[in-house]
Amino acid sequence: MNYKETLFFVAKCLTISKDKKNKIFIENLLKKEVIDWDNVVKVSTAHFVFPALYINLREVNFLNYLPNDLVAYMQHITNLNRERNQQIIDQTKELNTLLLSNNITPIFLKGVSYLLEGLYIDIAERMVGDIDFIVSKKDYKKTAKVLHEFGYKTVLKTDNHFPQFKHYPRIHKKNCIAAVEIHKELLEEKYSDEFNYNTVSKKIFSLNNFTVLGFEDQLNISIISKQINDDGQLYKTISLKNTYDIFLLSKKINSLSAITLFKKLYNPLNAYLALCNYILDVNSIEFNETKFTDNYIKNFNLTLDGNKEKLHLKNKKLHSLKVRLEVLKKAITDKAYRKWLFKRIIYGRAKKT
Repeated sequence: MNYKETLFFVAKCLTISKDKKNKIFIENLLKKEVIDWDNVVKVSTAHFVFPALYINLREVNFLNYLPNDLVAYMQHITNLNRERNQQIIDQTKELNTLLLSNNITPIFLKGVSYLLEGLYIDIAERMVGDIDFIVSKKDYKKTAKVLHEFGYKTVLKTDNHFPQFKHYPRIHKKNCIAAVEIHKELLEEKYSDEFNYNTVSKKIFSLNNFTVLGFEDQLNISIISKQINDDGQLYKTISLKNTYDIFLLSKKINSLSAITLFKKLYNPLNAYLALCNYILDVNSIEFNETKFTDNYIKNFNLTLDGNKEKLHLKNKKLHSLKVRLEVLKKAITDKAYRKWLFKRIIYGRAKKT
């Protein structure tokens, strides 16, 4: 099995507990004993879906098709991730109680919010990095102050942090499992007028005293995290972790309806829905098929068929130039960017000498 075959195999495995067609397809493959399990471990680990893969195989009683030592290893890693996620949930409860007591309502985002609302069969399915939440702009500085006073400290030790448009520099507290990101925005400035605190706060809901995004916005931010914030649209790449979240959320709401109000965001989000539909081969992820989506999937396949390095290098150079020009542009009108750029130039020269 090459990388592409393995990627599609792992992707479809993530749906087998909820999609009968894919369950039959995967079982037929397993019976043929043609699976390269080393590659499956590598790909599923790289995409942060190793525990989700194990749980889906477990739920449909397919573990008997796997080598015994692999099953034992998958179970071990899944148990570790369950323990970690329980600690993350406990840490989130502490954060939520602290902020509410200071009249701040955090809206929890992405992985941690999915754990809180029970999106998964088992909390061990999702691999979570940071605890992300957004607050209103009026509470943004107050939130950072409250958490610093509570013992959270900036992870990156520097006196010249790059001016963050979206969130406060990552912070961490001793003996806590996860770092924390306090957001005031949800994505880069180019698109922020379409998806921000004001737009999402109209559709939030509370669950056990926690506040999370509405399901449509949960799906939107799952796409945005990869497609916009991690430059998925630029490099034509996919994240199975995000794709799995989108698949589960598409069982709750209509995916195409979730993106219809967007203008600038519509094409990149619709393209990612098309890509998720293509790689998972499920009916629940709806999208609008256009020439743009057809070309997008074609380019995605090119990256999987050996042209990845050349295409990525070209896009990386263009992206790097674009970012530098944006910083220079902002430095003209924004004092924080001017200050950061000046220190960066001075520090760089001092380091070279």
